[in-house]
Amino acid sequence: MNRKMAEWAWALAMTELAGPLPRRWAHSQGVGQRAREVARAVGDEAELLASAAVLHDVGYAPRLAATGFHPLDGARFLRDAHGADGRLARLVANHSFALLEAEERGCRGVLEEEFPLLDDQRLVDALVYCDMTTTPDGQVTSADARLAEITGRYGSDSLVGRFIRRASPDILAAVGRVEAALAAQPR
Repeated sequence: MNRKMAEWAWALAMTELAGPLPRRWAHSQGVGQRAREVARAVGDEAELLASAAVLHDVGYAPRLAATGFHPLDGARFLRDAHGADGRLARLVANHSFALLEAEERGCRGVLEEEFPLLDDQRLVDALVYCDMTTTPDGQVTSADARLAEITGRYGSDSLVGRFIRRASPDILAAVGRVEAALAAQPR
């Protein structure tokens, strides 16, 4: 990937989120910053990670919210309106175990068919790590605190609350794998 993709992604995310959803934009900027911090864990895929990180929530933009399921809306926007790299769209569609939330929403088959999960576990894990260690305001946090914040914001019995409860073990495992990979690398 090249630096141009990350610059394009940053500008696109800012255009779609900064005005209508400033807090979501702050989160996306924080997730993008985390991607830069963990770039060494994904080697030559760092620009793809940085692009997916800043764009992962673009589907929340009001003008893009066709289905109300932001991973699918964002990935479709990237693919259909921008002809984005297929791997980028797949990462956005599947960020942070979105397949489990899609199942709760009754659209798992659609998500899997249009945007199959990438086989690159280290890249998938890195995006989970970046998202799940960043607060809604873009600050660094622990995965445990982030999971508690999401549950508190949506409620434990809500659709998102049920999804987070189901996804928590997988989220924590992904974060743990990234932390172990980072710890094992020389600085």
